[in-house]
Amino acid sequence: MSKKKFIVSLSDEARQYLTTYVTTGQHSARSITRARVLLKADEGLSDSVIAAQVDVCKATVFNLRRRYCADGLQATLPDKPRPGAPRRFTGRDEAQWTTLACSDPPEGFQRWTVRLLADRLVRMEAVDAMSHTTVQTWLQKTSSNPGRRSNGAFARSAANF
Repeated sequence: MSKKKFIVSLSDEARQYLTTYVTTGQHSARSITRARVLLKADEGLSDSVIAAQVDVCKATVFNLRRRYCADGLQATLPDKPRPGAPRRFTGRDEAQWTTLACSDPPEGFQRWTVRLLADRLVRMEAVDAMSHTTVQTWLQKTSSNPGRRSNGAFARSAANF
């Protein structure tokens, strides 16, 4: 039988805090599961028993024990920050796209399409490569609508003149 390397020993205050944390229902399901694992570990149960009772894998129980012993209670409960992918395009790029989308379409076209915009941006060397779906996603985030007859920053109508 192996001796546990990371032993969870909660103070009375920490145990009370975790019990309240689990029962209030004001936290994410992941953090409540982490709190339940710590409470079970404090009872002296083995990793496999805790994993079965809380419905997580044994590695999760081990990792939570280790994180609690290394970083403490407040670092164990919440999710670690996830940075995500860095932005591929800057605000300057998007301003250039907006200027292009608001301009007159090329000769032989009545209006800009997302494929036409993507091809033009690549030809202008504004970007190395761009999919039409990227342009479509970008246009959905802005109020620009290249398909309208009076596209641009301000919609012009006869009432404005």
